[in-house]
Amino acid sequence: MKCVPVTEPNGPLNVVERETPSPERGQIGIVVEACGICHSDVFVTSGGFPGLELPRVPGHEIAGRVHAVGEGVTAWKVGDRVGVGWHGGHCFKCEACRTGDFLNCAEQQITGISHDGGWADYVVVPWESVARIPEELPAADAGPLLCAGVTTYNALRNSGARPGDLVGVLGIGGLGHLGVQYAAKMGFHTVVLSRGAEKETLARELGAHEYIDTTAEDPAERLQTMGGADVILATAPNAKAIGATFGGLDARGKLVVVGATSDPLEIPAFDLLSGRQVVGWPSGRPIDSEATMQFSTLTGVRAQIETYPLEQAGEALQKVLENKVRFRAVLVP
Repeated sequence: MKCVPVTEPNGPLNVVERETPSPERGQIGIVVEACGICHSDVFVTSGGFPGLELPRVPGHEIAGRVHAVGEGVTAWKVGDRVGVGWHGGHCFKCEACRTGDFLNCAEQQITGISHDGGWADYVVVPWESVARIPEELPAADAGPLLCAGVTTYNALRNSGARPGDLVGVLGIGGLGHLGVQYAAKMGFHTVVLSRGAEKETLARELGAHEYIDTTAEDPAERLQTMGGADVILATAPNAKAIGATFGGLDARGKLVVVGATSDPLEIPAFDLLSGRQVVGWPSGRPIDSEATMQFSTLTGVRAQIETYPLEQAGEALQKVLENKVRFRAVLVP
């Protein structure tokens, strides 16, 4: 098979040939039909993820079909359409797993970090990390839904917001352009907050009912004129921009952060006394990925994608890091 391994931190990303892997007990083998590129793939290409062992093939937005099943696997069969996201397996034995909290497994595996990912023709993964892809959903469309899709969909459906509630989406990039679509399709009064008036047309095309240009007016003040947001989904990885929206929440509103930033958030403690909340949300379990793809198929939610052959993985990743992709890059072997 062909694959693109990372052999050294920030080294060249070249296609090499390897023997096609065979699944062992508890694993399945997948023919990769598409694999999205995520900003988090830089954790692998830079060699910076704690405990990462090189060489490693990146990629945690995998869509394909089962081509081989390891001993003891009964949940999947050859020919099944399947996808694999960030969550790459769990132990079933630790305290978190015993309560069904697989995302916080003490021995959690991460696709493309703990084991090889989808920048390849074939991949082998633990059976429990796999989600079923609807037959109507093309592989290239499914890939980004297994990361950006499940992150935004799962965060919104667990936010406590109900149809008709005012929901703001901060940012309209790789996460945000999906979050806007999900919010609108879930029946929320959807408000996009982003920099620049030129993004308003896209926001409304994606389903937004209102648009706030954060360079032209105070986003918190504008949200308060609308009655205050019940939920703000923060997809932009900018601590200052996130903090600037907090005052726009309703008295018991919730700021849900999914855009990763290492900078601290500045939130006035006094504003929390009314019952406002700040929470984060991880991506989701495989069953959450299935729900995301099912909902997307039913409602027509899709990521806007650019496709690249495997040989252009390095070029595509660089465009992602430079924010030159609108809005998700997908490798199609």
